[in-house]
Order: sequence, then C-alpha cells, then structure tokens
Amino acid sequence: MRLDIFCHYLPEPVFRKFQQILPDNFGLKIFEKLPELWNIESRLALMEEYSDYQQILSLSNPPIELLGTPDETPALARFANDALAGVCRAHPDRFPGFIANLPMNNPRAAVAEADRAVTELGARGIQIYTNVLGRPLSDPAFFPLFETMARHDLPVWIHPMRGPNFADYGTEEASADEIWFTFGWPYETSAAVTRLIFSGIFDKLPTLKIITHHMGGMIPYFSEKVGLGFNQIFEGREGVNPLAVRAGLKRPLLDYYRMLYADTAINGSRAAAACGHAFFGSDHLLFASDAPFDYKGGRKLMSGAIDAVGSLAIDDGERDRILFENARRLLRLA
Repeated sequence: MRLDIFCHYLPEPVFRKFQQILPDNFGLKIFEKLPELWNIESRLALMEEYSDYQQILSLSNPPIELLGTPDETPALARFANDALAGVCRAHPDRFPGFIANLPMNNPRAAVAEADRAVTELGARGIQIYTNVLGRPLSDPAFFPLFETMARHDLPVWIHPMRGPNFADYGTEEASADEIWFTFGWPYETSAAVTRLIFSGIFDKLPTLKIITHHMGGMIPYFSEKVGLGFNQIFEGREGVNPLAVRAGLKRPLLDYYRMLYADTAINGSRAAAACGHAFFGSDHLLFASDAPFDYKGGRKLMSGAIDAVGSLAIDDGERDRILFENARRLLRLA
C-alpha cells in the first residue's frame, strides 16, 4: 500500500474560479497544459497505472491569501475546501482525505475555517505556506491556528512559497535561472520552521505535528551546521547553542528539528532519500510524490518517489511505516 500525502489537485470549478480572479497569473495560465492537476478523469486515469495507491489531496499554488482581501478570502477558502471534500466523497477508494486551505491574510477567519473543515468536512489537516504575503509563520497572529491544530491532533503541512520577485542579489530586482525555485524553495522551508522553532512553538505546543515538504528542505543536509551555529563558535560549548539558550528553548536545538515530519517528494533522488532518512528516521518520514508537477503528468514523480523509498536500506516494516502507516497514524485514518 502507498498513501501519497503531498500531491496537488485543483478541482475544475476551483481552477476556473481562480483563473477568473487572477487572469494574468503565470501558474494558472500554464496549468491549463496539465489536465492531471484539475481534470478528475485525467487524475483517475493516472492513478490507475499504480496499484494499491491513494492520495491525500491538497490545492496547488496560488495560496488563498493571494486571491483577495481579508474580507474576500474566507469565502474562497470555503469554496475550495467544499470542492476538495466533494472529490473525496465521490472517490473514497482513491482519495481517503484532503488538506484544508485557509485565508491566511485573515488569521481569525483561518482558525474558523480550520475548525469547520476538520469538524464538518473531515479534513485531515491544513496546508499553509512558508510565508503569508511576506509575514513569517512565527508572527504571533498565527499562533492560534497552530494551537487549533494541536487541539484537533491533526498535522500542519508547510509548503514553500517564493517567486521570481525574490532577487538573488541586493543589486537586482528578480531571481535569475529559476534559483527562486530550485534553491529558494528548500531555503523557504528551512527558514520557516527555524523561525517557528526559535519562537518556542514546540515548547508551548509539544503535541503539534508539522509536515515539511521536500524532505525538510535543507535541514537533513545541513543538520550538523544547525547543531554548531555561528554564535556557538565564539561563545558556546559542545552541545550548547547560545542563541537557543537566549531564546529560552528547553531542549537541545536539533531535538526540535527532529520533531518535524518530512515527506519523500525529492524528485526520486536516492541520495536525498538516504540523507533525509538518516536524519528523520523511519517514524518521521511520509511517502509523497508532489504529483502531478512533471512533464509526464505526475508519472515521473510518482515512480521516482516509489523508487527512492524502495532504495532505502531498511526492513519491510520500516518501509511500510514510511509508505502508509505513519500517514494513517498522523491523519487518524481508519
């Protein structure tokens, strides 16, 4: 069994609505070429090529907060979540659940919609982005949302958000050579969760569950650099990060990063899978593909994710935990 916990789907009514609101949005224009993203027949045909395979659905870009004012986005979030729930009800054998999307430019409405989506629609968690129109997730305005998800005992999926407008150098106005995407997205994930950790969120909400995209971004590869820290070079000692001490963190810094969950959406890289597994372990990894965002409508990513997990030097029990058991436990699925 394989349960893909981070793959994207825009129900066609939602896709068309978003296109009407943002007719010049580059992504919404080019998505027309990827019917597996928004056409249910194309998505189901894709999934038929893989046996014992299910998906937890989440919207793709753009984030809800880009689509309107704080007064407008709550209705759009409800519309999108109702549509995702409808797809899951129509095809429960393929889609056992979905992730709610929220009007993050209206924090109070975001909490209300998270509650509604979980209690009324059966959402298995929420998806938010690494920044909210430039605001960090560690902003106190967003803490009630994390508190709400800890109370529901359901996870928060964090998706990177960065566009070409994030320049690579201070003398420029835009990113070049897709650096904003290739390296900017892993950085966004790493920066967002680091800000959350230093805000003390895991000390305040020790049962909070956060799922990071793309195997935790840069975290596994740079874990020893995290453990050292710049200030520690000059004023720390073994195992003590002065910045973490000043922040009032109650545990060793790396312990908080290991509280995170990570997915296997790493474009099929066996080396990245081994690195991520070495850091997070079998109990904190979740199978995911990032489908359908490849030139084969998702087939390359799905096959790559299956191969990457299959390449790990682990026993069948550990592999099953990564492929579906961890997800069922976190999402509290039957």
